[in-house]
Amino acid sequence: MVAESFLPLMNGVTHSILRVLEHLQERGDEVMVIAPSTSDTAVSDVVNGAYVHRLPSVPLAGYTNVRVALGGVNRVKRILADYAPDVVHLASPFVLGWRAVQAAHQLGIPTVAIYQTEVPSYAGRYGVPILENWAWNRVDNIHLLADRTLVPSTFALNQLRGRGILRVGMWRRGVDTARFSPAKRSTAWRASVAPDGERVIGYVGRLAVEKQVEDLAVLADLPGTKLVIVGDGPQRTALEAALPQAVFTGFLGGEELAEAVAGFDLFVHPGEFETFCQTIQEAMASGVPVVATGRGGPLDLVENSRTGWLYEPGDLAQLRGYVQDLVGDDAKRRAFGTAALASVQGRTWPVLSAQLVNHYEAVISGEVLAELPAPANPVAKIHPTFPATSSKGLPA
Repeated sequence: MVAESFLPLMNGVTHSILRVLEHLQERGDEVMVIAPSTSDTAVSDVVNGAYVHRLPSVPLAGYTNVRVALGGVNRVKRILADYAPDVVHLASPFVLGWRAVQAAHQLGIPTVAIYQTEVPSYAGRYGVPILENWAWNRVDNIHLLADRTLVPSTFALNQLRGRGILRVGMWRRGVDTARFSPAKRSTAWRASVAPDGERVIGYVGRLAVEKQVEDLAVLADLPGTKLVIVGDGPQRTALEAALPQAVFTGFLGGEELAEAVAGFDLFVHPGEFETFCQTIQEAMASGVPVVATGRGGPLDLVENSRTGWLYEPGDLAQLRGYVQDLVGDDAKRRAFGTAALASVQGRTWPVLSAQLVNHYEAVISGEVLAELPAPANPVAKIHPTFPATSSKGLPA
């Protein structure tokens, strides 16, 4: 496995790798992870049975906990040649992954690339749109060279196929339905963040520019509600200033995170560049309905007027209206939450990891991926309107 980011940095890429490593360890497979080095001396060089080979790295400018591996293709090629793997898994490849796919191709080792991060679009959000075309060229080159690319959503599938990348299959993400469960809802936790009994509107994720958390300011003055932001990142100080009435918990993990998510009445996610959005699945597994932007991964996860609402990207008035619709109607919100919980059953990590192993075996055997039929236009899922008032008479 070649990872652009790995422990101690915890994000969606790292989380997916850890779950897959657990499955491969149970199978008895031999695994090596190639990842950037870290200054954290407490991080083990063996994780879930896999040896972690660290490459020298430097911190990313402006985002010091993200590290970029140094070295060229030949360095990665020597590592792969010595290890002689049956297959190379490229986890959200961009910098290190670009070197690895070239090295594996030169050695004749099959590759499976996981498209998980819409890196080119981040350039625009960070104010350097001139880099966007360059970044898309890098993405194209990686996935055209890989034997198989796996995407987590129909939006990402269409996005890559539209760029001429045709060896693309679907591989979604699992969710731990034992850890994330309505049973984790805690009256004490809710009282700690909403002492006056307010409805709790929650967000979980990295506090970074591309997540567009500042858009949640449109919810700040909703009466009878409390906005709770779970996560950390470079934008935290700015967001605390922009959202002074919100509760910022910082990073939560393990049971603390499960308790917080189950304690929400409604989950919101404003980010427009999510290829999947694992936190939406975790909220739904916790029995919490979702309001999210109608672009990217949420299009597959949220069913309008059943498990939540999708709003038009950039339409913050619609975001506010959909949130009002649900926080003002307890019966409707509970019905959406029940449907959300039902919708994620069967999406466990063991099931999804077994599907991934099938993809490994297919590329090892030289099987060519059949082109998938074009899915229906996912944007059509965005419901443009909802009743002008909720059953509680709140204005839309």
